[in-house]
Amino acid sequence: MVVKMDEYKNEIDSMLEYTYQWLPENYSDPTEPILKITKSSLGTFDWCPKKYDFSYQQRLPQDQTEAMRKGTIMHNAREDFFNDFDIKKAETMSEEEILDYCSSLFPIDDYCEDYQTIAVFESQRFIDALAENKTHEYLPVCNEGLFDCEITIPMGPYKGGAWNNNEEYSLSRDYVVHLQGIIDRIFQEGNGYIPMEFKTGPWKDYKATGMRKEMAFYKILIDNASDLVLRNAGLEPNIPVSHWSWYYPISNHIHCETSKKRNETSVMNNIARLIHSYEQKLFETKFYYKTCAHCSFFGICDAAQEDTWV
Repeated sequence: MVVKMDEYKNEIDSMLEYTYQWLPENYSDPTEPILKITKSSLGTFDWCPKKYDFSYQQRLPQDQTEAMRKGTIMHNAREDFFNDFDIKKAETMSEEEILDYCSSLFPIDDYCEDYQTIAVFESQRFIDALAENKTHEYLPVCNEGLFDCEITIPMGPYKGGAWNNNEEYSLSRDYVVHLQGIIDRIFQEGNGYIPMEFKTGPWKDYKATGMRKEMAFYKILIDNASDLVLRNAGLEPNIPVSHWSWYYPISNHIHCETSKKRNETSVMNNIARLIHSYEQKLFETKFYYKTCAHCSFFGICDAAQEDTWV
């Protein structure tokens, strides 16, 4: 089906209407979104509610770290790789030529060693696809796609956690929130979609829990996006997300697994907890010295002051 660009432009414009700020003017209308939430904003809140407050409510600036710079540059390079990869051209090459071809699609900059690791991975993935007559599944159906949707968060009740002495809580009512995000890549295998997240840092096993939350957020986005948004991103509304995946080239780590409903439930619970913080006007610090020491707001956060380190 052809996407009507005027309709899609209106959809994009509507995405930009919403902010990370609580919208009290929408409070009286339960059908209007009260808040915009992205994977990053929700992840920041889950990491530390006070850091969320500094970043998304007070909008305090953060210095760009080398890790941020690297992430931006390498994400752009990987996006360009898939935009420029010519399947018909690669199908005529030897295995050695395929590797050289993959290497040639990356820029020459400070991260050439990392690009070469990716080139080796991608060349082997294409060789395997060629052997299995599946080159039609090699390229992503969606490359850096923008998605948005609206979902309803029920009033509860919800189970508490360490943050509130495990006390059950409820919201004052049901809320509509606006979810938005850019998904790195979405592949199709058989009758299912596989969103994949690309990370430029090192892999550690403890990151699996966080990755599952990130991927569950993306699945919720896809599952609830309008047909217009899906089709503009290259997806068919009737094809489900069957798996999710993440790739850490520095550690040569790639993982793919069946999507899990319990991770989606965890994301929904985190959104409810974020709304609860807005209702209570309380964003407490989740103090832990090993992570606080690397926080951009270390110098202004009360929990990071000297007497809390005892």
